[in-house]
Amino acid sequence: MISYEKCSNILKAIAHPTRLEIIYRLNKQDGCHVSRIQKNLGIPQSTISQHLKILKNGGVLTSERNGNAVCYKLKDIKIMKIIDVLRSLD
Repeated sequence: MISYEKCSNILKAIAHPTRLEIIYRLNKQDGCHVSRIQKNLGIPQSTISQHLKILKNGGVLTSERNGNAVCYKLKDIKIMKIIDVLRSLD
């Protein structure tokens, strides 16, 4: 069973419009490199890296290094259920 503290950390990690969009795009692309995310969102690479770090530390993303490139993926696809519920509140 997941603890309330872990739930809180996940919610804090996704609590930003850019991070929600990153999660949405990573889900559609089944993982992605920072440069591709930067190209899609049109915001500075350093800003994206900060958001990715928060998502990874919050337990939302995993990463895999391949040479100099790092590919980020959703740690658990069930996070999309949370996003879908939030989107349905509109």
